[in-house]
Amino acid sequence: MQEKQSIKSLIIAKLDGEISLQEKERLYNWMAKSKKNTRYYTEIKDLWEASLANASEIAKTSQEWERFKNRIAAHPNNIEKRLRIVTWTRVAAILALGLLITNLVKPYFKPAVPVYMTSIAPAGSVAQTILPDGTMIYLNAGSEIKYDVNAESNLREVFIDGEAWFDVERNEEKPFIVHTPYYDVKVLGTQFNVKTYKDEETVVTTLEEGSVQVLSTEQFKLQRNVVLKPGEQLAYNKTNKKLYIEEVDTRLFTSWKDNKLIFLNMSFADLIKLLERKFGVNIEVIDKTILDEHYTGTIKNETILEILNIIQHTHPIKYEIKGQKIIIQKK
Repeated sequence: MQEKQSIKSLIIAKLDGEISLQEKERLYNWMAKSKKNTRYYTEIKDLWEASLANASEIAKTSQEWERFKNRIAAHPNNIEKRLRIVTWTRVAAILALGLLITNLVKPYFKPAVPVYMTSIAPAGSVAQTILPDGTMIYLNAGSEIKYDVNAESNLREVFIDGEAWFDVERNEEKPFIVHTPYYDVKVLGTQFNVKTYKDEETVVTTLEEGSVQVLSTEQFKLQRNVVLKPGEQLAYNKTNKKLYIEEVDTRLFTSWKDNKLIFLNMSFADLIKLLERKFGVNIEVIDKTILDEHYTGTIKNETILEILNIIQHTHPIKYEIKGQKIIIQKK
């Protein structure tokens, strides 16, 4: 019982922004031990986000913990307004921890040359990694990051290919830089998502908490650096080379780390890419005209076949499986 109360205290400290680096490492290590632990953290996080009050004291006793949950249940309107999700008793998030492949890139002979680690989330999986400074990163399927593990460096740098969600440990003396193929994202301490798949038309940065600055690079010159506020999203279109900034519901772009995908009016072409990454499958579309169809929905625990069955009952498509490939065509 004492261990569970201690974990509750760590979770609340994390959500309240009052957790130390050592405590954060302990919490993340505990979450990585099992999916049950991750689900427990997610349930408490949803409770926290649904609450309008500071509740740091709730972890002290079981009675206070129950009192906090009762307070949440007593404010359904606030919960709906803040999260627009089902009540906490129905919340369950399963993190599909993917295969985390780590490759040490050895430096040359000069000691000043950085030492890099590479982390990869193959198609069909989501991976989690913690950097030496305590920064937590979720890697979406088909993604890769490379980061410098040199503690003496004046910068914390990450190079990304694909999509990743970051919870950056604050350190004003060592800014955190995410390098995309087009622009850089500079932060001190915050939560944000960067999406830069090679086969997609846009490079997208979505800010949940804190503040980030989008900087020019040799490949892409900005007239001025752009500072994002929480709830804002910056998208760079590779084709027309234009930047777009808008306010968004960040959950639509970050829920993938909780093994949940939400899409609104998404083209079938983009949905195919999403399904191929999430499930690690190969999908071939025979009749290209159906790629212009649009879909709205949520994917959580469904299998690829369950999703396709739902789609073919609401849209004019049919599918068949041939070997390791899914063939889709118009009815």
